[in-house]
Amino acid sequence: MQTIPKWMQGLAVTVGGHGVVSHVGTAGLRMLAFKSGLSGELTAALRVRGRQVVHDRGQVLSDLGVMIADGGTAIRHIRTLRDQGELFGPVASASTAWRALEEVTARQRDKIAAARAKARRRVWELIAARHGSVPASRTCYGDLGEWIVIRLDATIQLCHSDKEAAAGTFKGSYGLFPLTAWCDNTGECLAIKLRPGNAGANTICDHLEVLAAAIAQIPPKHRGRILITCDGAGATIELLAFITTLNTRSRRAHYSVGFDLDERARSAITALPADVWSCVLDDAGQARDRQEAGTAELTGLLRHSAGGDKLATWPAGMRILVRREKPASGAKLTDFEKARGWRYQLIATNTPAAALPLQQGEARHRVHARVEDFIRCGKNTGLASLPSWSLAINQAWCIAAAIGCDLLSWLRLLCCEAELAIAEPSTLRYTLLHTSARLVRGQRRRTIKIPHTWPWAH
Repeated sequence: MQTIPKWMQGLAVTVGGHGVVSHVGTAGLRMLAFKSGLSGELTAALRVRGRQVVHDRGQVLSDLGVMIADGGTAIRHIRTLRDQGELFGPVASASTAWRALEEVTARQRDKIAAARAKARRRVWELIAARHGSVPASRTCYGDLGEWIVIRLDATIQLCHSDKEAAAGTFKGSYGLFPLTAWCDNTGECLAIKLRPGNAGANTICDHLEVLAAAIAQIPPKHRGRILITCDGAGATIELLAFITTLNTRSRRAHYSVGFDLDERARSAITALPADVWSCVLDDAGQARDRQEAGTAELTGLLRHSAGGDKLATWPAGMRILVRREKPASGAKLTDFEKARGWRYQLIATNTPAAALPLQQGEARHRVHARVEDFIRCGKNTGLASLPSWSLAINQAWCIAAAIGCDLLSWLRLLCCEAELAIAEPSTLRYTLLHTSARLVRGQRRRTIKIPHTWPWAH
């Protein structure tokens, strides 16, 4: 006979509890949207003169962002808030949320972006007040100080063929190919643009649009030092030329991007003397064995070699760095790499050598890989699921998902400590957002009583 486990003994389920609510941490997230000014700015941005609605569209969009941050993956999941009116008050229905997303036009997207930028300006002031400054971007050799780092990268959103603009991707899958921009300092999603699945990885008009939108999200007082990074697929002459034009007397705009291992680069690598290779820094900032990995600069050979300037069409001041490493088992190599026994990665940057030594330049670009973590967390916060066949509605949904990503970043930076200050969305949901508690009324107040036994009750 099977023994009944101790935790099951005497356990019964009845209907009759009262005053118990769940997702109480999400109420804090909704309060953060209000106190930061985000909800109010969205309300003002989406208000239509002469039109009366039961649920103003700015609050609906804000609630969608909160719901997505809470883990919602479909518009109908707004019931998570709506079904707990005792805690959240009146919340729009799923059908109203659908209409709100459907009404977002291109002009309204611009207004929403301006509203997010205004709220972000206030939040960054609060972040600086709490931490002393906006967090600096980290590298293995130290942080980048006052530099604000914008990381660009595209990602594949898998979806069915009935969705508008869905197409075959370069990886053989099917879906869309949005381009995203993230702030490395804070983890915020600054901009996102949905694109067809067969969109080019280096489509310049898309990169310029997303980059301009991302820079507009950075508060003006923090735009004095901006670093833009992307991988080799997104690096083009036009993009680097545009970044170069952003430099003024009061603003420095630098880039660190991947560069193609083309014929001119291969010739320069072949011409490099063996003793010019320097060691690279590991994740702890310590030098690695040069027999395992090395780095060198190709700028002199490419700019001033006997064959003339091989980078004449590229912006002046661009440096080319190269990293080589012994390839791992199963790595995909070109014929050139197979013949030499090294795997190569090229980096283009306009940061002068006096301000950025060779080893630091290679290490600074290597942490661009953090954008993959941002995208992974973004896909865990609404970006992996598109609710409609309509591209316009899906774009509006992505804006709500970006708001959700921002709210989680603000929660970490303004309200959390220790391990929760760097926690990923799933951890924040388990420890804070999805907490259940009693809601007690008395003396014209409502009090949320969190159980003492909950490990994160404090």
